Amino acid sequence: MGRVAWTPSGVRRPTSMPSNMGLPPCASPGYQYAYPNFLSLPSPISPLFSPPNPNNKCWSHLTTSPNTSVNEFDQKSLQISSPSTTTTTTRVQNTSKSSSYSARRAAIVDVQQAPNLDSALSRFGAMLQVQDLNVILRHFGKLNRWQDVSKLFDWMKKRGKINIASYSSFIKFMGKSRNPIKALETYNSIQDESTRNNVSVCNSILGCLIRNGKFESSIKLFDQMKQSGLTPDAVTYSTLLSGCMKGKHGYSKAMQLVQELKQNGLNMDTVIYGSLLAICASNNRSEDAEAFFQQMKDEGYSPNEFHYSSLLNAYSVEGNHSKADELVKDMKSAGLVPNKVFLTTLIKVYVRGGLFEKARELLVELEPLGYAEDEMPYCLLMDGLAKAGHIDEAKSVFDEMETRDVKSDGYSHSIMISAFCRSGHLEEAKQLARDFEARYDKYDLVMLNTLLRAYCRGGEMESVMQMLRKMDELTISPDSNTFHILIKYYCKEKLYQLAYRTMVDMHHKGHQLDEELGSSLILHLGKVGASSEAFSVYNMLRYSKRTLCRALHGKMLNILVAGGLLKDAYVVVKDNAEQISRTSLKKFAISFMKSGNINLINDVVKVLHSSRYKIDQEVFGMAISRYIGEPEKKDLLLQLLQWMTGQGYVVDSSSRNLILKNSHLFGRHLIADILSKQHRMSKVSKTQEMKG
Repeated sequence: MGRVAWTPSGVRRPTSMPSNMGLPPCASPGYQYAYPNFLSLPSPISPLFSPPNPNNKCWSHLTTSPNTSVNEFDQKSLQISSPSTTTTTTRVQNTSKSSSYSARRAAIVDVQQAPNLDSALSRFGAMLQVQDLNVILRHFGKLNRWQDVSKLFDWMKKRGKINIASYSSFIKFMGKSRNPIKALETYNSIQDESTRNNVSVCNSILGCLIRNGKFESSIKLFDQMKQSGLTPDAVTYSTLLSGCMKGKHGYSKAMQLVQELKQNGLNMDTVIYGSLLAICASNNRSEDAEAFFQQMKDEGYSPNEFHYSSLLNAYSVEGNHSKADELVKDMKSAGLVPNKVFLTTLIKVYVRGGLFEKARELLVELEPLGYAEDEMPYCLLMDGLAKAGHIDEAKSVFDEMETRDVKSDGYSHSIMISAFCRSGHLEEAKQLARDFEARYDKYDLVMLNTLLRAYCRGGEMESVMQMLRKMDELTISPDSNTFHILIKYYCKEKLYQLAYRTMVDMHHKGHQLDEELGSSLILHLGKVGASSEAFSVYNMLRYSKRTLCRALHGKMLNILVAGGLLKDAYVVVKDNAEQISRTSLKKFAISFMKSGNINLINDVVKVLHSSRYKIDQEVFGMAISRYIGEPEKKDLLLQLLQWMTGQGYVVDSSSRNLILKNSHLFGRHLIADILSKQHRMSKVSKTQEMKG
């Protein structure tokens, strides 16, 4: 197997070309590693025309079987008649093959350079073999000519000039072009089971999904592949492990993959160890990173600069500068020279550990080495100083970077704009934002959010609208930070309806709502009489699978009662009565008995009672008055009176007189019986109270 190097992205790259790369994959002992590079060779076919070696299993299909006679072999295979004939035939065949190879090679170049792919394929497609077309396919992919990649692949597939390498390359390129849907469609369209379960094809589609942030989907697909017959190799597990670096529950999933890898008889290698170190660093597990680093050494592997950088990155999470310094010594004793990645990470360790002066000294050392030509090391120090409240020192680093004309993509501007906003230096933030817009014509979501925050904090409405238009022009979708920035700004400007519509949009796009911000908007909407909108925000928070602050239910109830939305208020009480104050419940009860839906009065009474709220005579009196005013609801009145008796409630004298006066409407004997029971119960209750 050719040596394989590990890089931070987890991509396997051969550090030397195996001597047998001109042979078919099966001729190489390490073909699973060499195969992708074999596919990318510029020559479409190998110019090897020497007779096959019968001892080579890769060519066994060209040799005779033990049961084949010499006569059969002569007639069916080589058709040799005499030595002179053999020599002549061989020369003709070699000349023919050489001519065919040259013509195909010229055709490959013509198709690659043709301005019209359809026309070129119509002229040269018939002579090109599948391996030639794969060369063209990879050529287009390397140049990011995604439209031509798709067009050529469809042409190959329609004419049956396609093989495993074609599928593997095309799916990989679809991943690079951010088109995982097309890649999945292609993979799912493979009918041949052996091709579908080929490890190279499977690795390509898994890598495509992970590259496009579909880690969970890749794991599900991997499980399906194994059930269908896939035998994973080390590259498969390395690919999946690279997704664990950013995936949810990445560390636990990585451990499961490592255990499965060992159970399948595969060995850990430097690539896998490198991925594990990076996973530990991204999951704040420095001790586990140390354990893997030592295990790697114990198994005879020599860590390279990237392994050291990953372990150092694990130390940076907690700013463990003492262990970082020990690692520097260990690296140098191993004969390795700290590179740019390592030294930049070391600055991060010092910054996280609060050693700003030491970080500044290291930054000075980076300059003569040529490692401080871009903004990253400056930004690490600048960001640490700003978040520690050292705004002036951070600005000093920013100014130094500007003086040295350090290459910047605007990230340093983002750090300082955010720092100025946090510290209340809004004029400086706005000025720096304008400076960025004048200097750079390059925006991403992070930078747009930073500029948006600066303009919102400064009350620059026109600039805020300009940033939103910019996002639309660049088709950049807002994230939860964008929505939160805008909602806070609209609330500050008392544009509550606009804030509400923004929150609705945020909810529809699937972003998590901030409870504090949502609660604040509910109160603002309630104050301006927008009770319905306030209740809508309340429901968004309520159904976001979180436990809300107890006080919010009572505040929402008061807003709904004040706005006359008593049916909605009943929903709040029904679900949260025990978390609402007695005062708020009393206001709700009186309002509902007075003007709520008469058909729900008994339900409201029962809900209040079940929450251990002691209903007073005023509430019952208002309910009885409502029922007597609508004789057709006599059944509801009788149900209420009977329920009251069963729960120990009695009507007061005023309500009793009112009921007796209208007893002819409800049945005199039935009313008399109910009131008599309540009277006896009342006397017993008073007697017990006197004895007590």
